[in-house]
Amino acid sequence: MSTFSGLGTAASALAAARRGMDVVGQNIANQATDGYTRQRVTTSAIAAVAQSGRFSLGALPGHGVSVDGVARLGDVLLDARVRDTAGAAGFWSARALAATTAETALAEPTEHGLSARLSQFWNAWQDLGNTPDQGAAAATVLQSASELAIRIAGGYRAVATQWTDARQSAERTVAQLNTAASQIAQLNTEIRDALGAGRSANELIDRRDALVQTTARLAGARGTLEADGTMTVRIDGNALVSGGDARSLTLSGPAAIEQGGALSVSWSGADGFAVSVDGGELGGLLSVLAPADDGGTLAGLARSYDEVARALASSVNERHRAGVTATGQAGGDFFALSGSGPAALGLSVAVGSASDLAVAKPGGGPLDSSNADAISQIGRSAGGPDSIWADVVAGFAVATAGDIQRATLSDVASTAAVGAQRSVAGVDGDEETISLLTFQTAYQAAARVLTAVDESLDVLINRTGLVGR
Repeated sequence: MSTFSGLGTAASALAAARRGMDVVGQNIANQATDGYTRQRVTTSAIAAVAQSGRFSLGALPGHGVSVDGVARLGDVLLDARVRDTAGAAGFWSARALAATTAETALAEPTEHGLSARLSQFWNAWQDLGNTPDQGAAAATVLQSASELAIRIAGGYRAVATQWTDARQSAERTVAQLNTAASQIAQLNTEIRDALGAGRSANELIDRRDALVQTTARLAGARGTLEADGTMTVRIDGNALVSGGDARSLTLSGPAAIEQGGALSVSWSGADGFAVSVDGGELGGLLSVLAPADDGGTLAGLARSYDEVARALASSVNERHRAGVTATGQAGGDFFALSGSGPAALGLSVAVGSASDLAVAKPGGGPLDSSNADAISQIGRSAGGPDSIWADVVAGFAVATAGDIQRATLSDVASTAAVGAQRSVAGVDGDEETISLLTFQTAYQAAARVLTAVDESLDVLINRTGLVGR
């Protein structure tokens, strides 16, 4: 064993302690950095050199410590759980946001809601039945009918506007997903090159995992870690990112709710096939934008406005045609429906003046108002517009409450998953302080060993043979 071997051992200890302090400093510096995963120096003991032969010196100590690398203290299972819960949270939050926005636009049960407008319309007919000879009551009927038609059309337009906004949001989500995929592919290449060259890629992995988590929340994507350090990101079982290659998605379909049909997501390119996105914010938006027959929230609500408009026009027109005006002329249609387009937008008042209102029944006389009374009772009939709208409001409220509850539960699960992940990967200031003191003490001890060996060598080299001179 060389006399100078102690210097190498002490020097390796100094280098290991110094590297440990550097890593602790990196952890402390990024204690508040979102997505950062704490790191630790990994070391191993350097064994003694094997010796054999007649001049072997017996058992020898090792030759110090080797710094093997800087480990990233993350957990693959916890990371996967965060991605899974993020996808569910994104899906239900998108649905809950759309439902609550639409529910607010309904304005039920307030004086601005459709139910209140229907009640005012029926009350106007009842007042006309009580005072058929007063022109103010007839004018009120025409005014309330016009306001009712405007309210139905306004409610439909609010739903149509929200549908358009949601579609634009889906387009932005697809664009964000494509951008994230490109960035993940680039990071995959950098990570693979760094690991192949023996460099640390921990910070690159942190950035990539944050982007993969973003794709999970946007579209329910799933990530699989490969042997070369890259991560394959899949949607509907097909690779969005594989190694250094990334694919892109395209959203296609109707641009307005009146056009009908379903939106679809497919891979970009001439031969791109459709992708089933049933998770994440994009999946939630697609479910909201789906046709009414497929359970689409907004299309179903728009259809309900059309049904109310048709039921209102049909029931009132039927009863109005059965009556006569004050001059004895047969009543015509009270409401008119456009032959094209949504019924809610095509509803209008067909009666031009108060004298055209069929208040009486045939043969009832000039002061008869029984037909007006009959029209005022339509609101209480089973299957009438009021009954249809009440069922719509009640069903929508139940569905909205369910979406909100699921969104709350999924957010709780996502928060819990992130908390479990950060409990392992997050930086703890107290723990890092202890580690810093540990490495500092080790550095001082290694320096003391180096000093002791230096003093021993000084005696051996400079003082041997001087005794007795």
